[in-house]
Amino acid sequence: MKDLHEKIIIALDYDSYDEAKKCVDQLEDAVFFKVGLQAFLEFGQQVIDLLQSKNKKLFLDLKFKDIPNTVYGAVKSSFKYQPDFLTIHVSGGAEMIRKALEAAGERPGLTILGVTVLTSLSDKDLAETGIALSTEDAVLKLCELGLNNGLKSFVCSPQEIEPIKKRFGKDVVLVTPGIRPQWSVKGDQKRVFTPEMAVAAGSNYLVIGRPITQHENPSAAFNQILQEILK
Repeated sequence: MKDLHEKIIIALDYDSYDEAKKCVDQLEDAVFFKVGLQAFLEFGQQVIDLLQSKNKKLFLDLKFKDIPNTVYGAVKSSFKYQPDFLTIHVSGGAEMIRKALEAAGERPGLTILGVTVLTSLSDKDLAETGIALSTEDAVLKLCELGLNNGLKSFVCSPQEIEPIKKRFGKDVVLVTPGIRPQWSVKGDQKRVFTPEMAVAAGSNYLVIGRPITQHENPSAAFNQILQEILK
């Protein structure tokens, strides 16, 4: 990984701006931060202003999925936040994907990430929604749909990294949540890897939240993960 500091994305999954600000202030070496739906609705503008003031990169993780024209408009509306990464659900379909990319093309530097299958879902969970595929097969199917319609970057669990790269090539950019160091609890994500395992498999970006943000010393946890990856 070319720049490990940039490739570790810190998930700011906090209930309050003060907590998020404290974490950002403590993580001076971190470059990329993810603002998800809850944080965005609670204090999005504040934390985005903070990140911009510190010249940090923004992963705006809102997972758009709607009719194509609505997603087109939503992507354009996101420009005011100057995100570097923005997520859509690939399951929104081919036309929706194309409209999201069309809108994103109006803002240089914006990467649309296609969310495949959430890391909280298992084969059983998919079956309960009527999807008769394993999580791996569903992820591969969604990646194929995305690639056929112009997407080049995806969000998947670490377990799907190798199958995706094997089928579609090493140029596919993969962003992987579900990263848990050996010394951290797994939490609510079922398909997880350690940082070392994910990097070895070919992940391009690691999304890490609680193991860093809920650590008594977030900076020490961040640097420990860097050292584990470098081993």
